[in-house]
Amino acid sequence: MANVFLKPEVIAATALGLLQREIVLPSLVWNDAISDFAGAQNDTVSIRVPGRLEAREYGWRNNRSSEIVLDELSESKIDVSLNHDIYSAVAVTDEELTLDIRDFGVQVLAPQTYAIARAVEDLLVTTIEGATYATTITIDEDNPFKAAVAARTALNKAEVPRDGRVLMVGADVEAAMLNSELLKRFDESGSDGALREATIGRYAGFTVIGSNAIDPGSAYAFVRSAFIFAMRAPAIPAGVAFGQSTSDQGVAMRWIRDYDPMRLRDRSVLNTFVGTAVVKDNTAAAGDPESLELVRAVKLTMPGSGS
Repeated sequence: MANVFLKPEVIAATALGLLQREIVLPSLVWNDAISDFAGAQNDTVSIRVPGRLEAREYGWRNNRSSEIVLDELSESKIDVSLNHDIYSAVAVTDEELTLDIRDFGVQVLAPQTYAIARAVEDLLVTTIEGATYATTITIDEDNPFKAAVAARTALNKAEVPRDGRVLMVGADVEAAMLNSELLKRFDESGSDGALREATIGRYAGFTVIGSNAIDPGSAYAFVRSAFIFAMRAPAIPAGVAFGQSTSDQGVAMRWIRDYDPMRLRDRSVLNTFVGTAVVKDNTAAAGDPESLELVRAVKLTMPGSGS
């Protein structure tokens, strides 16, 4: 089936912006493992999670009749595999390229890169929404600040670093926060935590980011290291006519463009390799390797939410 491009003479020179979701998740999670996959068995790398210890006290000026206690360290690991090949391929005929397309980058390449970025974010959303959380909190629509404070408390008790905490909220949760009397008072006082053109800034110690990718009635409080996002742009084949690595909205990808002489058409193909994982910590004081929990993130839901 042929592509459908509007003829330049019947439309304005400036195109309307595409109604599309803002891609935010790839830049919010841990992606430092992307360079370690070359030669990795089963396309998998293991991320070390340090073990926990508790200090002990030896009796002051005792008679030295008792020995000190030797503890054992028990590290855990998170396996993350590159196991998704996300691509977008478009064929452009000679007629389309000659008569219909005014700007290849805007009309063809931009929609392709956005399609990949959205698919990658959807993979991250599936990982985040499908995870099992040590703490889940119910949001009171009339007082969402209380739930945010509870999430903050849970992270504090788990000794999760305070720096870089994010509260990602769905559309309904965002609306409840924007309508809360607490935020209205912040707005009237001129605080930096007030509404900024319908955008929530700081809230109960979190940077709040709205996302249309997650369930509208859910929210997630987390730090960057709670979820792993592994990504690798495939190598450019030596035999391809044109190829380069590119990136869009925090997603690296490969772009290949060549000509199919048997069908008189150009082919534009972008793809990327992706893998995701959840980070679980050993929360047992005794270092039980089976006591792994997701404590770097907290799930919040509104009553009746589908998530």
